[in-house]
Amino acid sequence: MLLAIDCGNTNTVFSIWDGTKFIATWRTSTEHQRTADQYYVWLSTLMEFQKIEAEITDVIVSSTVPRVVFNLRVLSDRYFNTRPWVVGRPDCALPVDVRVDAGTAVGPDRLVNTVAGYDLYGGDLIVVDFGTATTFDVVDADGAYVGGVISPGVNLSLEALHQAAAALPHVDISRPQRVVGTNTVACMQSGVFWGYVGLVREICTRIKAERERPMKIVSTGGLAPLFQQSADLFDEYEDDLTMHGLTVIHAYNTGRTT
Repeated sequence: MLLAIDCGNTNTVFSIWDGTKFIATWRTSTEHQRTADQYYVWLSTLMEFQKIEAEITDVIVSSTVPRVVFNLRVLSDRYFNTRPWVVGRPDCALPVDVRVDAGTAVGPDRLVNTVAGYDLYGGDLIVVDFGTATTFDVVDADGAYVGGVISPGVNLSLEALHQAAAALPHVDISRPQRVVGTNTVACMQSGVFWGYVGLVREICTRIKAERERPMKIVSTGGLAPLFQQSADLFDEYEDDLTMHGLTVIHAYNTGRTT
């Protein structure tokens, strides 16, 4: 079975793929000092608790935090006796082209989302990922990654507002009942929620105008459903888009089918 690992700036997700579906998914905070042994103790304990008897034969990793990759490679070598595929490394091929400025390093998560979006919906896509940063990835008609947009993430913006203004509290993001807030928390929630609705809509509109063609908008990330509920911003929502992309890339490199 395949162990797919998506390491983001805030959280790391481990999923086990049996060839047709994910049979388990777990999430932990991203900590670069966590050792391979600690990863294995945590992972094996969860597998035992859920009575999952899976023999891991392959591992694929996507990581936006380079310092954690070494320990994830050791985890794979030491405990699963396999060399992991690492997205972004020369020996891990992609089924799509990357057409950006020479010398530009594209985040592995953005490449994986591109692969997943194209596999599920075809070309001419805008993939919006609500993570630590809110990213917009543009997928060409043939599936190539051709660039995008990076803006601060929703929770990052809230945290920065709280830290920079002593009188403003820390608040959770939610849809406010009214645009005009009548207390500090409501004012902050309205500014962030409707501000990001406007940001997403305006950026996607401008991408479509610049590309001069219809484009489907696909969202992923934990906060995507919250924004979709009231704004009709997206054509599709995929909770496990990145994980799906990892299975596609693994299959491409091993000659298997997903």
